Amino acid sequence: MTIAIVIGCILGALVGILAPTIPYQYSKYTAVAIMAAFDSVVGAITAMQQGNFNMKVFVTGFFTNGLMSIVFTMFGERLDVDIYLAAIFVFVDRIFKNISIARRCFMENKEKKMKE
Repeated sequence: MTIAIVIGCILGALVGILAPTIPYQYSKYTAVAIMAAFDSVVGAITAMQQGNFNMKVFVTGFFTNGLMSIVFTMFGERLDVDIYLAAIFVFVDRIFKNISIARRCFMENKEKKMKE
């Protein structure tokens, strides 16, 4: 597990250094897409902790959330309304809720194992 984390950090740093920068006009789209993806990942972690993870739900949710958030951001720009801020707010709220649920499930699972 530790080796995977170290490899992931190294790969992430290399991609960050070698990847081209994203133009300013696409920063809203990128921010919303990253938050949507992170929301899906944290939701998957929560589902795994609860024991009801489904790969089909994760994959479809990952891409649907990402695409729909980008579409809403695009419509918001066309209407001159900052809809992307609302999307980011919702995703961050869901992320924090899922983290707290996953944390509670993790602690309950640990307590059960310690009692056994």
